[in-house]
Amino acid sequence: MEQVSFLNMFRNGYCRLMDDRGRPIAVIAGASGFVGRAVAEALAADGYTLRLIGRSESVRWSDPDAVRHAVDGADVVVNLAGKSVNCRYTDRNREAILESRVSTTRALREAIAGADSPPRVWLNASTATIYRHSMDRPNTEADGELGTGFSVDVAAAWERELFAGSLPRTRRAALRMAIVIGDGPATRMLLGLARAGLGGTQFDGWCPPHRRYRGIGDRPTGSGRAPWHRTGGRQRFSWVHLGDVVAAIRFIRDDDSLSGPINIAAPQPSDNRTLMRTLRDVVGAPIGLPTRRWMLELGMWALRSESELVMKSRWVLPGALTDAGFTFAHTGLRAALQDVRGKARSPLTRTDFAAVTDRKSHASDE
Repeated sequence: MEQVSFLNMFRNGYCRLMDDRGRPIAVIAGASGFVGRAVAEALAADGYTLRLIGRSESVRWSDPDAVRHAVDGADVVVNLAGKSVNCRYTDRNREAILESRVSTTRALREAIAGADSPPRVWLNASTATIYRHSMDRPNTEADGELGTGFSVDVAAAWERELFAGSLPRTRRAALRMAIVIGDGPATRMLLGLARAGLGGTQFDGWCPPHRRYRGIGDRPTGSGRAPWHRTGGRQRFSWVHLGDVVAAIRFIRDDDSLSGPINIAAPQPSDNRTLMRTLRDVVGAPIGLPTRRWMLELGMWALRSESELVMKSRWVLPGALTDAGFTFAHTGLRAALQDVRGKARSPLTRTDFAAVTDRKSHASDE
């Protein structure tokens, strides 16, 4: 999507307030992650002054007044904050994954509700994992079926907090992102497995029983047992290129008709067999050992991660985005993986952030 010029943004009513340099203001929470860095770079390129919220930023979650001052007068708020799910789902990590999403979203909602000039639009991260394990049909926003268990409960609680209460002057959207292909933990892990000769088809099936995927929160769902399915290695793999995530955020920001849950997933999902074969081709691995579920569980224990990443069948389509006219630039999995392979991480430096961040008047007192 083309960048929106200052003049067009003003004419279209996208930006009601500017900073003292005549720039629109974007608030970003979670700008230190690989998606957050890309979004921050994009919004800075669009001419926004950035106000960053985070544990190591000038505006911190522990200071509600600073958070309220940060969102007051902003055009757009983007919340990508939350503990990484690339970890073992120990009791401690499960609670941290849930709390880091719900509490930050609640803090933003309360700040926006108390702002004199609340933001025009609030885009909050969510996840396509909210849908059920699906082998029979895809899930869109209109007809998707929610699943059960830990990851679904986290996503559902996250979205409930986002849409709670009345914010009549702020449009809200939940970004149900599929697995993001980019310089992030999921892509690096998948490429690493292929390079190590472990890029064969991953077959779901019996695994040692555990309760790490049991429900959580005030509305827990599921049986409490780790689910498994006879997928024959054909579990679906919905994905999206990082560039399309950024483009979709820009598109949703500028289209006042888009609100509520929005799937951000490439229109051509793959499956595990195809994914692993493509990974082998991309890294030039001559072989890839196939893996049974119980074997993968041992490997994920060593990697301190979880098998859900590749075993759950995620079949998600971007109904709302495509209906609104959004065009994905990356629709082929092979090309997407080739594009990100070997790319060096290039985050904005602190000096770069300082040039586009309004820190002085909105700094935390802490």
